[in-house]
Amino acid sequence: MTPEFLIRHFHLEPLPREGGMFARYYLALETVAQSALPARYIHAKNFGSAICYLHQPHTQSFLHKLKTDEIYHFYAGDPVALVMLHDDGSHHVVILGQDYRAGQHPFFVVPRGVWQGSCLVKGGAWALLGATLAPAYDDDDFELGERAVLLSQYPTAADWVRRLTPEPSKT
Repeated sequence: MTPEFLIRHFHLEPLPREGGMFARYYLALETVAQSALPARYIHAKNFGSAICYLHQPHTQSFLHKLKTDEIYHFYAGDPVALVMLHDDGSHHVVILGQDYRAGQHPFFVVPRGVWQGSCLVKGGAWALLGATLAPAYDDDDFELGERAVLLSQYPTAADWVRRLTPEPSKT
């Protein structure tokens, strides 16, 4: 199996802002009224959504946070480092993969409001993952991390922040 095969087979496209390649394969047709949702949501939302996502050595999922818990699923390939930055200034890394004896996880839930980003573990060639959200993902629920701000808030995670944020614009 190769990344090129997976891109063709799953019709993957570049994921804007966040990085990597993805395809949404599920979006619930039913919606939840905004009045029935927590106040953090600004409009009605589909019940749920799911994507598949491909990591390669040159890709990363930039640090971002969402208004909804995100459930990651590891499908195949090489291990992935899932980095989380918490409000108290701490961070931790979970390895998604299939070596359970080594402590890798086949799935993991990132709580809403936690900065999260991911990349292949060094030496990896590719990994195919999934992500599920309920209510569904919506661009209004996404916040991309800024390197300078995150470096000041998470000095102990500086290497991860540099790796998982876009280069600052030179304007």
